[in-house]
Amino acid sequence: MVRVREAVADDWPAIWAFLRDIVSAGETFCWSRDVTEAAARAAWMHQPPGRTLVAVDENGLVLGTAEIHPNQGGPGSHVANAGFMVDPRHSGRGVGRLLGERVLEWARADGYRAMQFNAVVETNTGAVALWRSLGFEILTTVPEAFEHPKEGLVGLHVMHRRL
Repeated sequence: MVRVREAVADDWPAIWAFLRDIVSAGETFCWSRDVTEAAARAAWMHQPPGRTLVAVDENGLVLGTAEIHPNQGGPGSHVANAGFMVDPRHSGRGVGRLLGERVLEWARADGYRAMQFNAVVETNTGAVALWRSLGFEILTTVPEAFEHPKEGLVGLHVMHRRL
């Protein structure tokens, strides 16, 4: 049984173990591929109004993580933004979908009116399909906005859904 809960400081080493590999692969996130642990932790482990979540198995093993925060400040703070990472050793088990569903629930509960993803790599077809299945639409694709290590310059989708 997989459950989603708020992350605590003690979850960071487990998150970092797979976050580091995902980011260094350079295929899905607009982060520097050589991000330091300190910079990654500061960007991922949010304080209110942001949140960081983890999906854990029955033994407490961290399978994936998500973070949610306002997409913009001030008058744009009613729209949420979020990021997701699933440990590749646990992909294909519905962890990403569960995290996506829970983030949408938590965003609604926190008073957000919509959620926007600013940079979904178009070659990340699994993520694009997941977000579409959860009600997101592609508003636009910024051409050649992401330098993929294997595919070269590819587009970044801006995706949105009302809550």
